[in-house]
Amino acid sequence: MSNSSSISHFLLLPLADTRQLQLLHFCLFLGISLAALLANGLIISAVACGHHLHTPMFFFLLNLALTDLGCICTTVPKAMHNSLWDTRNISYSGCATQVFFLVFFLGTEYFLLTVMCYDRYVSICKPLHYGTLLGSRACAHIAAAAWASAFLNALLHTANTFSLPLCHGNALGQFFCEIPHILKISCSKSYLRELGLIAVSACLGVICFVFMVFSYIQIFRVVLRIPSEQGRHKAFFTCLPHLIVVSMFLSTVMFAHLKPPSISSPSLDLAVSVLYSVVPPALNPLIYSLRNQELKAGVWTLMTDCFQEH
Repeated sequence: MSNSSSISHFLLLPLADTRQLQLLHFCLFLGISLAALLANGLIISAVACGHHLHTPMFFFLLNLALTDLGCICTTVPKAMHNSLWDTRNISYSGCATQVFFLVFFLGTEYFLLTVMCYDRYVSICKPLHYGTLLGSRACAHIAAAAWASAFLNALLHTANTFSLPLCHGNALGQFFCEIPHILKISCSKSYLRELGLIAVSACLGVICFVFMVFSYIQIFRVVLRIPSEQGRHKAFFTCLPHLIVVSMFLSTVMFAHLKPPSISSPSLDLAVSVLYSVVPPALNPLIYSLRNQELKAGVWTLMTDCFQEH
């Protein structure tokens, strides 16, 4: 029997058994992380530098890009290090830091996606009140509330999880530190308090989900009443990127944590965890920029200005 005070490090799940596959995973993660850093960095720079992009939608998109960068920088560097150096270790403090930032950035992303849904709702259903309901000060307050709420949530979960006594070794069944896998090695019944916190967070998540569903019901009712087909298509396609990102985020997270044990396997668990923690930060910028001419123009202007300076 051991407790958390006697554990100096955790053992993460190895990405592969052979050296060749480890190096392949390293190269794959390197490519994904560089793509995510480049794409999100371009969006942040384009929105910050492009005055025509200083609107609520792009302001929240900038915040979303920041959370995507945070997610990718929380899990991937350690996984790449372990693959490159053929190790599984992560320090106790490093694991706690990883848990905090992962919960923080994922929570912020979910709150921001909820806020972006509200932005689409006001834009389509209450266009005359758009400037009043989503002025610059209101947007700043909403974004600050999303970041602060996620910070408090992450702080509570991290402090509570790492105060639990650990009685079942130090091996985690995941390639990064995650609360459910830490609870599996905690002592019997000692994790009930953390499960209570998770239940509260889940209820908050359900409220956000219901809000998004209700908002999109109202949006689609208004869109279907638009007389011109071109107008309907334009309104629908302004919502499409958000719908895709939300669907991808929720489906992967829910499948990762709610899938039945009968279909669980180490390879499937690993693939799903990569899908919800690594892939979305790289794909979100692409999804949002594909049909957004303003954003593409802003990124192109930024790149051409940089080339002209050099």
